[in-house]
Amino acid sequence: MRLLLRFMGFLFAAGTIVFLVGVAAVAGLIWHFSKDLPDYSQLQDYEPPVMTRVHAADGALLGEYSKERRLYLPIQAIPKPVINAFLAAEDKNFYEHGGIDFTGMARAAVLYAQNYGSNRRPQGASTITQQVAKNFLLTNEVSFNRKIKEALLAMRIERTYTKDKILELYLNEIYLGLGAYGIAAASLVYFDKSVNELTIAEASYLAALPKAPAALHPVRNRDRAIERRNYVIDRLLENGWIKPADAVAARKEPMIVTSRTNAAHIFAGEYFAEEVRRDIFERYGEKKLYEGGLSVRTTLDPKLQVMARKSMVAGLVNFDEAQGWRGAQNKIDITGDWGVKLAEVKSLSDISPWRMAVVLETSDQSARIGFQPGRELGGAVLKTRDTGLISLDGVRWAKAASGPTRFKTPTAVTQVLAPGDVIYVDPLLNKDGSKVDGQYRLRQVPEVSGAMVAMDPWTGRVVAMVGGFSFDQSQFNRATQAYRQPGSSFKPIVYSTAMDNGYTPSTVVVDAPIEIDQGQGAGVWRPENYSTGKYYGPTTLRNALIRSLNTVTVRLAQDVGMPLIGEYAKRFGVYDDLPNYLSYALGAGETTVMRMVTAYSMFANGGKRVKPTLIDRIQDRYGHTIFKHDQRECRGCDAGDGWKNQPEPTLVDRREQVLDSMTAYQITSMMEGVVQSGTATVLREVGKPIAGKTGTTNDEKDAWFIGFSPDLVVGVYIGFDKPRNLGKGGTGGHLAAPVVRDFMKLALVDKPAVPFRVPAGIKLIRVDAKSGMRAGPGDGGRTILEAFKPGTAPPDNYSVIGVADAEGRSLSVSPDADRAIFRPGTGGLY
Repeated sequence: MRLLLRFMGFLFAAGTIVFLVGVAAVAGLIWHFSKDLPDYSQLQDYEPPVMTRVHAADGALLGEYSKERRLYLPIQAIPKPVINAFLAAEDKNFYEHGGIDFTGMARAAVLYAQNYGSNRRPQGASTITQQVAKNFLLTNEVSFNRKIKEALLAMRIERTYTKDKILELYLNEIYLGLGAYGIAAASLVYFDKSVNELTIAEASYLAALPKAPAALHPVRNRDRAIERRNYVIDRLLENGWIKPADAVAARKEPMIVTSRTNAAHIFAGEYFAEEVRRDIFERYGEKKLYEGGLSVRTTLDPKLQVMARKSMVAGLVNFDEAQGWRGAQNKIDITGDWGVKLAEVKSLSDISPWRMAVVLETSDQSARIGFQPGRELGGAVLKTRDTGLISLDGVRWAKAASGPTRFKTPTAVTQVLAPGDVIYVDPLLNKDGSKVDGQYRLRQVPEVSGAMVAMDPWTGRVVAMVGGFSFDQSQFNRATQAYRQPGSSFKPIVYSTAMDNGYTPSTVVVDAPIEIDQGQGAGVWRPENYSTGKYYGPTTLRNALIRSLNTVTVRLAQDVGMPLIGEYAKRFGVYDDLPNYLSYALGAGETTVMRMVTAYSMFANGGKRVKPTLIDRIQDRYGHTIFKHDQRECRGCDAGDGWKNQPEPTLVDRREQVLDSMTAYQITSMMEGVVQSGTATVLREVGKPIAGKTGTTNDEKDAWFIGFSPDLVVGVYIGFDKPRNLGKGGTGGHLAAPVVRDFMKLALVDKPAVPFRVPAGIKLIRVDAKSGMRAGPGDGGRTILEAFKPGTAPPDNYSVIGVADAEGRSLSVSPDADRAIFRPGTGGLY
């Protein structure tokens, strides 16, 4: 008995020593691994990379920019069914354990022993807390060292943070495939839904993804994805988190994935979205743009944007089709499966309702076509093979652009199309605009291009912008990046300079041949009016602008001085530094549509400085405003404790007055004349007060029109990217003005016909429309109301700028001297 007791005492002592040694060893291991543990307190201030989201003025999503597609959601914003799905899939005891699931660890250890030497990846037993530790603070290394550190960190994290905080970090950090990080982004990427809209089946599929998102691809590995989704549904049912009927319905729900595009989310908004992206990049840098979680509210009006694109594309296509049919886009072999071959041909993705097709067979009266098939999410070509018909009516426009049959209307479809031709088509329409069932019209991508900008003249907010025919074809934004000669659309700057410095709309300048010695061997410059050889003699500035007379503008620029005109051009933002050559008074310099529209906005708003913007406001990830375009001071806008009969708020506008408001009205009134009886009469069809000016450059390489109503300014230019002649009649009045007309008819259809605002101090005096002198009692229909500033009035005698005798003395000329003969080089009368 004594020996037994002694033996038991020995065992106890040995056990105690072993226990103490074990405890010491464990403590040593814990100390060893703990000393190199990352600082888990950084989770408190964790700021994950979050995508920047860009919205239109009405709140519609315009674009998203990110390296990791993530939207950070607080746990309170994540629905309980979605949370339950992830707990069922990953860690059903999450709210009970202290960071480590010992039962799961034991199970994983047994499986590891069974699979030892088989090269199989060990099964993990990580809790959600351990995954947070690994994802945020450790690497993906498969080793016992990492697992020990992971477990230690998990326990420390559990002691420091609430369960909800840990789950919030997990659900926003995990990678779920297709570039989506976090549950909010994945919901959008896979189903184009917010998390609040997910069904049980959809939430279960997303919850199945963390382990192996690539292996559970919804298209490439569809059966496996559904199997794993259903496994999660079964766990939800097993845990009592859903009803049996709901589980049955969820398992039967088809796997329908709605892929979310990375392109602009508003049709026709691609150029606008890219311009905003560049702006943010320049302001804040790459990291802030792609990881900063900015919320950007832009100025874009989606409805006006669609109208602008429709009008611009129609203008480009109409001009291009008038030049003739240049042939098919491509040619493919249609034997075998033509759909696969056609799918490999690059098509433009942003020119709906146009579709790419291949000609399958032709006859004199029609051609059967097959449409380019789409692709599955995994990239595989869809098996659907849609076909349609092009009748002779669908190709009648396609006159040959060259060759012996040039400009002859085709009498058979076979004259235009052949089997294997890859073409674009869109639905054929009846005269009433309805579609002809199953029939299509031949289209071709225009060679000519151009740009359009629509702006609010009072704020500089760009409400619509078209940078070319197709962003997919060319990302070069011709509205902001293409520097072109504005031609006569620059003339209002010259005329407003003159009227801001003592001239009036009734000032008379002679319209006659003129010669300018350019000096230094540059030869003699002889500017001519567009209608060569036609001159009007003494002409008021109003009539000269209406007729867009070049010689009058040159004489006016001589009289005013190019340095002063250059200063005004800089004030208006058209040019940064205008050379002192008279040819620049006719728009020989290069500028952009955006700059010209901004300048005209200052005419429309009474001469106030306008800074163009595509962005109203930018907020950081916490909702703090870090940029606001409107810099006006609002006195009294902060109501404090509420309404207590205080005076209504007032806006203080400290913007620079770049042009006298009365001058701005005078030039606006003159440009109304351009629309009413000048080079832009097509704008009369709008049926609202419109002012504007056409522009056509030398050799008809660029056609411009900038026009405006009291509250909307629109500018258009049309030309080839590599400038060349647009052909006979390629003028601003024939090409650009109709595009603006079509847009304004749509944009202003519901707007009242508001006249241009007359500033205080302006005197409206009836004058003779031809001479500009005060009208007499019997002048009848030849009179107009002209705008004069205080201290100015219609002339009492007929003084003409640019008319002198041989010695340079001014001459008095009759108002009817439009057929006078002028001495070349001086304008002096014979």
